[in-house]
Amino acid sequence: MKKRYWLWIVASLMLVLSACGEKSKEDVVQSLQKKLEEMSGYKTEATMTLKTGEEEQKYKIDVWHKKKDYYRVLLNNEQDEKNSQIILKNEDGVYVLTPALNKSFKFQSDWPNNSSQPYLYNSLVADVVKDQDASFETTETYYVFETKTNYQNSKNLPYQEIYFDKKSLTPVMVKVLDKDRKPLVEVEFSSFELNPKFSDDAFTTEKNMTSGALGIPVMADGVENEPTPFTVLYPEASVGNAELDQQKEVDMENGKRVILSFKGDKSYTLIQESWTSYPASATVPVEVSGEIVDLGFTMGALSGSTLEWSHEGMNFYLASEDLTKEEMIQVAQSVQGKVVK
Repeated sequence: MKKRYWLWIVASLMLVLSACGEKSKEDVVQSLQKKLEEMSGYKTEATMTLKTGEEEQKYKIDVWHKKKDYYRVLLNNEQDEKNSQIILKNEDGVYVLTPALNKSFKFQSDWPNNSSQPYLYNSLVADVVKDQDASFETTETYYVFETKTNYQNSKNLPYQEIYFDKKSLTPVMVKVLDKDRKPLVEVEFSSFELNPKFSDDAFTTEKNMTSGALGIPVMADGVENEPTPFTVLYPEASVGNAELDQQKEVDMENGKRVILSFKGDKSYTLIQESWTSYPASATVPVEVSGEIVDLGFTMGALSGSTLEWSHEGMNFYLASEDLTKEEMIQVAQSVQGKVVK
């Protein structure tokens, strides 16, 4: 009996000591901040799964970050290599590059600091620090936070769960949740390298517009591209009772254009274009005074009353004086859906 009693005492003490060894929420937050301050940069690979449509879409993401303001985010859609994009930030500004199409935009933007970014370590830590009411729990392997998000153009994803590895304090998984806390976006990190070395030209636009950036050929000036089958896509979203009023097709020298006019309480025009060749001028970045918009399946350029994006070898332009910024994004996101028959 005495032996069992002492075994029970020892076990109890071990449990107490084990509990005392767990870090508090404040301890972990401080450790995360210290980790960011001490590192010179990182490289990470991840898979992002979108569950916002009828079918899940997966993207491979490669992130390079060099302290303080150098970023390179490669968003690679395996089903649509023409639409693989790079978000680049260097001393000259912020760019969205589509190397396979020789297409680039330059933004006057404070990205990535103006919004939550589920695949950027810096952004995840910033959201944890900012939300003093964030919930916190410890598992055997992870520190788990649930925080509020800061998506400027979407109020449909107000929360996120962030899983940090307990040993390395690097992100392992992020689940972006809707109002019912249903995960609509998931990011799984497969590797994370701290303090890597980068080449001198790693964050230049010239380097990232070459074929090596994506591992697929980039269009040479004036070289014919295999044309994408032209299928007219229509928005599925119903905003302001707008209905298709007019459809006009225009043959161009190097492709085709379809102009869709929607009339209603919230009228707008949607233009879809295909290209069979790409002019030399396409390699010159188009400067946009607006902002980068994450449409989920691609990045768009929002400027005033217009929103432009590329998808599956097509260029899209949405223009409206009636739609709000969030409504324009809603319409644009729904264009990836089924074709209206």
